[in-house]
This record gives sequence, structure tokens and C-alpha cells, in this order.
Amino acid sequence: MSDTTKDLAYAAFVEAAWSRHLGVATLLTGNPHQAEELLQDCLVKLYVRWRRVAAGDPDAYLRRMLVNGNVSRWRRRRRELLTAQTPDRIDPASAPREPNEELRRALLALSHQQRTIVVLRYFEDLTEKSVAAALGCTVGTVKNQHHRAIRRLRELLRHLDPRQNTEIAR
Repeated sequence: MSDTTKDLAYAAFVEAAWSRHLGVATLLTGNPHQAEELLQDCLVKLYVRWRRVAAGDPDAYLRRMLVNGNVSRWRRRRRELLTAQTPDRIDPASAPREPNEELRRALLALSHQQRTIVVLRYFEDLTEKSVAAALGCTVGTVKNQHHRAIRRLRELLRHLDPRQNTEIAR
């Protein structure tokens, strides 16, 4: 594969997969700006490995990179930063609400692994076996964490009209 062919194949992949993987990254990070940064970082790393990855399943490889990159970002951010003054906070009641704001907040309330499993199962429509492979864990772990995540989402969204969250009520 020549460098020109490699570049064209990579560019075609990025163009076709950008919006889908940006959606996954947004759901994983909970922030569209961090999601775009995460996706761009992963795409740079993917380009370096493109010759090897292109022959297999580049979507699955990129998905795994997004999950791992988000875990690394999350672990780095988890360290507490001390400041002299507390930051000003906006009153949540006065902030404008988007239609899916409650669901977004509920997803962010889940543990990192549970949120990742929910995103991969429902947004990416992966099987439990595929999610386990993407996360490097057992199918039993995926089932257990998925069950706990759905139960937690039901608790968090219980106050909403049941007709609005039929997906979660199942």
C-alpha cells in the first residue's frame, strides 16, 4: 500500500466514521468539546497504525481507543485540585434545560464503566460479547454492570413521565 493510497483510505474512513464516533465519544465523556478532543487524539494514533488496522475492523479498533483514551483522561482528571477560592456556581434551576438533559445527567451519574457499557450497548448497538471484547472483561461482568446501570438509571429517572423514557422502562 503506497502512502497516497494509505492516506486516501484513511481520509475516507474518517469522513465516513466521524459523526458516529463523535457521538460515542460525546456519550462517553459527557462533554462535546472533550469528546472532539478525545476523538481527534485517537484518530491521530489510528493514522500511525493505519496499515495494520485497515485490514481488520477499524471501527472496532477506534471504539476501543476511545474507551481506553477516555479511561486515561478520566483517571488523570480524578486527581483533586486544591484552590484558594471556591468557584462561582450557576443555580441549576435557572439554567436552561435541553430535552434530554435529565438523561444526560443520569448517564453522568453512573460509574465510568457502567456508562461505557450503556453507551456501547444502546448507542453502538453492540452485543454483550462485543462489549466485553471492547472493554477487555468477561461477558458476566458486562451483564452485571449493565443490570446495575439500568437499575440506577431507573432510580434517577423515576420522577419523569414513563411515556418519555420507554427505552429505560423495559
